[in-house]
Amino acid sequence: MRSVFQWSLATRALELGKRTLIMGVVNVTPDSFSDGGKFLERDKAVDHAQRLLEDGADIIDIGGESTRPGARVDPGPPHTRVGADAFVRPATLSQVKGSASATNPPPVSAEEELKRVIPVIAELKKRHPKILISIDTYKSPVARAAVNAGAEIVNDVSGLRWDPHMAKVIADLKCGTVLMHMRGRPEEWRNLPPASDIVLLVKRELKEWAERAILAGVRRQRIVLDPGFGFGKSFDENYPLIARFEELQAAGFPFLVGTSRKSFIGRTVGAGKDVPAEQRLYGTLASQTALILKGAHIIRTHDVKASLEAARIADAILLAR
Repeated sequence: MRSVFQWSLATRALELGKRTLIMGVVNVTPDSFSDGGKFLERDKAVDHAQRLLEDGADIIDIGGESTRPGARVDPGPPHTRVGADAFVRPATLSQVKGSASATNPPPVSAEEELKRVIPVIAELKKRHPKILISIDTYKSPVARAAVNAGAEIVNDVSGLRWDPHMAKVIADLKCGTVLMHMRGRPEEWRNLPPASDIVLLVKRELKEWAERAILAGVRRQRIVLDPGFGFGKSFDENYPLIARFEELQAAGFPFLVGTSRKSFIGRTVGAGKDVPAEQRLYGTLASQTALILKGAHIIRTHDVKASLEAARIADAILLAR
């Protein structure tokens, strides 16, 4: 049986491990890899979240910026810490704009991200006061405003590393947080060298980043980890993370996983040829089931009803052990 945890959030605690929790995805973006542009308008995003709740979602994860492969991100002010011992000076916005293309637009500003997500959060809280909302952001101003508007979880794809203020903001807000593992940034993924052992790398770095967050004041009980399937991992590096997933849990934290509609699923389903995101459901469910049986606590998914049904079967198998 997988480990059981109490995840401390802003106003409540969630029990993780007795059953798999389902996090439904709402992308309020024009360019997300799976559903970009479908829910950019507030009412469409709210209606989509409503459907996910009706399908059984425990958590609604709202994001206002795509971190799909090739996307340009704004890692924060100069000298933002991005690695264990490295400081970098990001390109200026004018430099980014000068090199951006129609298919690779400049980073989304905090102001734009707020315009996209806050109205959705506010309307959902108005309709469903007890709804559990996660904000998918790596920017501390967006995290603070979203939590003040009613979100209780900050889901940071950078593992709290890109914005030097994020860890303190989360500590001050007393909200839950998800630290995801990412190698490099989306625009760099094509040129990343292979990891000698991707499982050991993810295990070591997630543990380091979690310990750094704790030193910054984030309570251990507020942290969930995410291995970041597809985020800076090559096609061949995602499957060892599934096959050896139990090794990641030695750090002693609960885990969220997100394989939903990822390209490595599509390429396997298509026998080497990519299939569209909307045709990756069955492969996604196979990966989610395997991860639950190996100890995953939360599944982040675009297809809530299907993932919930698969999770119920996997949970029943765990209980029968």
